[in-house]
Amino acid sequence: MSAPLPGKLSPDGFAKALDAFRGAIGKQWVLDGEEDRQTYIDPYALGDGLNHDCSAIAAPASTDEVRAIVRLANEHKVPLWPVSRGKNLGYGGASPMERGNVILDLSRMNKVVEVDAKQAYCVIEPGVSFFDLYNHLADNKLPLWMSTPGNSWGSVLGNALDRGIGYTPYGDHCEQICGIEAVLPDGDLIRTGMGAMAKGAGWQHYKYGYGPGWDQMFFQSNLGVVTQAGLWLQPEPEMTAKVELAFPKFDDAEWAIDALADLRRRDVIQHNIVFGSPVRAASTQSQRADWYDGPGAIPDSACEKMIQKLGIGWWNAKINLFGHAATVKAQIELIRGIFEKRIGKELKFETWEQGDPPDKSARGIPSTLGLQSVNWYGGRGGHLSFAPVMPSDGKLILDYARKIKAYYEKVGQDYYASFTIGRRHVNNVSLILYNRDDPAMVDRVDKLYRHLVAEAAAQGFGEYRGHISYMGLIADTFDFNDHALRRLNDKVKACLDPNNIIAPGRNGIGVRA
Repeated sequence: MSAPLPGKLSPDGFAKALDAFRGAIGKQWVLDGEEDRQTYIDPYALGDGLNHDCSAIAAPASTDEVRAIVRLANEHKVPLWPVSRGKNLGYGGASPMERGNVILDLSRMNKVVEVDAKQAYCVIEPGVSFFDLYNHLADNKLPLWMSTPGNSWGSVLGNALDRGIGYTPYGDHCEQICGIEAVLPDGDLIRTGMGAMAKGAGWQHYKYGYGPGWDQMFFQSNLGVVTQAGLWLQPEPEMTAKVELAFPKFDDAEWAIDALADLRRRDVIQHNIVFGSPVRAASTQSQRADWYDGPGAIPDSACEKMIQKLGIGWWNAKINLFGHAATVKAQIELIRGIFEKRIGKELKFETWEQGDPPDKSARGIPSTLGLQSVNWYGGRGGHLSFAPVMPSDGKLILDYARKIKAYYEKVGQDYYASFTIGRRHVNNVSLILYNRDDPAMVDRVDKLYRHLVAEAAAQGFGEYRGHISYMGLIADTFDFNDHALRRLNDKVKACLDPNNIIAPGRNGIGVRA
């Protein structure tokens, strides 16, 4: 199958552009064969994924090579789709939003540039994976901990720049970035904050600089290509404790979320708390057919079987505590007092102290176990995530959960829900699991996703992160003052990237006419 042409290029024009790329980074690092392009197609695509097929792949190994590719892309009018490692599964993987873009694969840029154990930070390139950084810290016996997301085979920086999360005090990954180096759409190179100084001794110590702070410009945007950044790490604590809470009834969500959210606001619990349904718990250790193989959505009776057999609740949460031993022990007693009487059983905490095996701790340890959930329906599985942001109010969330659960059941999809509780907000991760080989299910999933977007927007809840197939749909919901934010984004995009070279259309910015 021939490659789609990027933009408005002729076959000859595109061939000249690829030749120029090869001259800049080496011919073996510019790929345009069908087999190569196939490996970048979204493995969870709704359909064959060819509507997001790339035209070629360029894989630079350094900041200078990124600058060269970006400048050549402007010269030849070739749109680029940067990816750190291409593992943003559930959001499109490595595939570009716009068919025919050349993927700018940064995975060869995988250096841990610096780690400062005293000041507790690192400087890394976008190709550094969670496993890479974890192993670097462990191999060098550094007393620093990192935060990891549920599925950890992607890029540390890529996840942070897309506002991904983990489950430690450093779990708001975007907040841990301090100092960014980025190539602008014209090939210019900048460093933000104190890195704007030639020496920049405070670059990884202080997030701001002098004048406007431009770091946020590179989060979930298409206004440049991040080539390295500083990341704050957690100094190893004296003690941790972890416990699992199981809430037996669906209606427990109201009081439980209020209690957990209050502890989160007060920083008794210092991490994002996942409050999840039975299907969420079961999907990583079993398949749907183990519980129910009938038509329609899985019934509550099957969820009750999960609850009994797996020893879980209708809602489940894992709590981690970190700090000095006396502090952690006091927090354990506080949590016991709040939850044990209402749950009706003693909570079993697992504690860790320095010198104990790492797997006993509540530290972030990379894992891909969560990916097992895509096998839920069988066939070639996939998942699609819709996670609107809402206030951390128990009654509001319970009412919303009832409504969304009913709609899942109406369209015939199993209700997989988790509510990730932050300091002042909750993300309702309405995960949609599916079998790509079932066309009827794929149609239901698209219908369900579009309904979830509309339903959330009607209540004033906006998605925090978007799949490549729905970026425009999500951007449309941010409609204050006739989409004033989109107009601002587009003005900045037009100024910095007049040729619309970097990720056209990403998150609704700079959509090609």
